[in-house]
Amino acid sequence: MGAQQRILRQRIKDTQATKKITKAMELIASSQIMKAQAAVEATEPYALTLQRALTLATSHAQVSHPLLTVNEDPKRAAVLVVTSDRGLAGAYSSNVIKEAEKLGSNLHEKGIKEVNYLVGRKSIGYYSFRERPIEAQWSGFSDKPNVEQAERIADRLLEDFLKPTEEGGVDEIHIVFTRFVSRVNQVPTVLRIVPLDVVEEVVDTSESGITAVEEKGGKAIWPLYDFEPSADDTLDALLPQYIRHLVYVALLEAAASEHAARQRAMKSASDNAEDLIKSYTRQANQARQAEITQEISEIVGGADALASAK
Repeated sequence: MGAQQRILRQRIKDTQATKKITKAMELIASSQIMKAQAAVEATEPYALTLQRALTLATSHAQVSHPLLTVNEDPKRAAVLVVTSDRGLAGAYSSNVIKEAEKLGSNLHEKGIKEVNYLVGRKSIGYYSFRERPIEAQWSGFSDKPNVEQAERIADRLLEDFLKPTEEGGVDEIHIVFTRFVSRVNQVPTVLRIVPLDVVEEVVDTSESGITAVEEKGGKAIWPLYDFEPSADDTLDALLPQYIRHLVYVALLEAAASEHAARQRAMKSASDNAEDLIKSYTRQANQARQAEITQEISEIVGGADALASAK
């Protein structure tokens, strides 16, 4: 009985130590979610201004831009898979990989070869273990991405998109990441960023002094502008910036989703540790009670034996 109590007490101590770690990780993840949300919200004014400028440049451009031209017979598609570098985040990375697998199946059915670009050690490990070809990989920043890292990824994707297919180029670019909806809801998402769909719509941009007038029939009539440099050159400059922005926002949303998933996983682990501690404590009390009962029985039995001997 004494040995059993020692084992249970040691298990209680070990579980309490684990609970302290998971509780600390839960609090850290909670604070990181707020920072990631703030980073996403901070990009919204830039995104809105960039979209307005891009719409104006597109409406005045005279030539078709490669990033806006849809290939009617695509052969290769780049798939950027964004997962985490670390574990202890529940099914966060596995859900993204499952979505990437679905996208790959859909592309294969259309006769399009997927080209894998991976962010995060979880996806790198998954594809490497299965000996699947990896075109490029990045890791070490999944929980705290910055603009420079997003630009490196976007520039590599754009470089391969502008290459001819015969030289290893791609015809489409897709991002598979987790969109952050709330702390309890994160959705694995597939987004095609190239060719880019720019929708010309009536936009109220009175804050910046730009206003589109709606003609009878619902068609937007934009004011006449002189572009310096030209609208085509402006479009050449804006489109890569917009692609970089889309990649950056995807990384930020993925980081917020990773922290939210880790917070839920660590809270569940802390709750399970608390249940284990209660269970072990109950078993230890029962073992102690049984030991005391046995000792009393032995004392009473010994006393009866002595009395009988006299």
